[in-house]
Amino acid sequence: MSSKRDYYEVLGVSKQASSDDIKKAYRRLAKQYHPDVNPGDKEAEAKFKEVNEAYSILSDDQKRSTYDRFGHSAFDGAGGGGFSGFEGFGFGGLDDLFESFMGGGFGRSSRNRRNEPVRGRDLQYALEISFEEAAFGTTKEIPITRLQTCKTCSGTGSKPGTSAENCKRCQGTGQIRYSQATPFGQFVNVKTCDACRGEGKIITQPCEKCHGKGRVSKSQRISMNIPAGIDEGQTISLRGEGESGLRGGPSGDLYVSIHIKPHEIFKREGYDVVCDVPISFTQAALGAEIEIPTIDGIMKYIIPEGTQTSTVFKLKGKGIKRLRSNSRGDQYFRVNVEVPVKLTQKQRELLRQFADISGDEGLEQKKGFFDKVKDLFKE
Repeated sequence: MSSKRDYYEVLGVSKQASSDDIKKAYRRLAKQYHPDVNPGDKEAEAKFKEVNEAYSILSDDQKRSTYDRFGHSAFDGAGGGGFSGFEGFGFGGLDDLFESFMGGGFGRSSRNRRNEPVRGRDLQYALEISFEEAAFGTTKEIPITRLQTCKTCSGTGSKPGTSAENCKRCQGTGQIRYSQATPFGQFVNVKTCDACRGEGKIITQPCEKCHGKGRVSKSQRISMNIPAGIDEGQTISLRGEGESGLRGGPSGDLYVSIHIKPHEIFKREGYDVVCDVPISFTQAALGAEIEIPTIDGIMKYIIPEGTQTSTVFKLKGKGIKRLRSNSRGDQYFRVNVEVPVKLTQKQRELLRQFADISGDEGLEQKKGFFDKVKDLFKE
């Protein structure tokens, strides 16, 4: 009686398992016990051989039917036919295993994948704009160098009037199969054809413009709209403005990152605008109509008498336009009272008179402040 484990048990599937279930189980176990993953591990080698042997039977409908009827005895005594019959499955190393077995879904070869349309590469560009351009929007032209489909050969790479020929080395498959002896039997490996680089075809008369590549490098200026309200670091995507695809594939996209130059007066906080406005001591004390810079231009604003330094005022709706909206943020300006540095004799006399007239009230405020300081630091 055979001492071998049940093949369904080896793969961890039921006898009612579908072909796909068996393939999935094999793929998982083959990866787990493959010698490349477990170098020098004899137990893993034995399990790998057992998994391969089980799969060689259960993946073949006829052999599986025979096994279901007669078990291991149907294959014993045939020179180990269960496993040696596995020769030619098409993998050796771990990379070869999953290239031939998993590549693109079962039954879809590397050759087929290589000849499919390929999407063009995406490109990136950093664009610097002014504060005002970000606030109100603008149109810019940016220089781009990219690979574009060769118009001379329409992207085929062949000289007009000619076409690529099937590779004689791989017979147009894009792959070369070769046998390799391993401790587990004879395996057939598959590798990319080095003559055609897996394309399956060779261009014998290349296009003189693109030299057989199907694309040429070209510099252009692309016009783009910058929306009002865009902020630092935001990205605008231009669909299809990247590099052209291969074999009829779609073009990539162009991603433009926005950088905003610092402004001499304004700062941005979201959609609001902030600035500092200097005023004189007299304007602060008596109140005055002053000029305020905004992104729309200069406007008049009346500050009340007795305005203290660092007081913040709000100009509603004078900020930056919100993206995808007609509304705007606000502007905030902070007044800074400037103390005169150089005084005339007359100015000094007037200020002293002012101090005398202010009298006890100012003195009491000063005493009150210093009393608080003494209380804070006294032991």
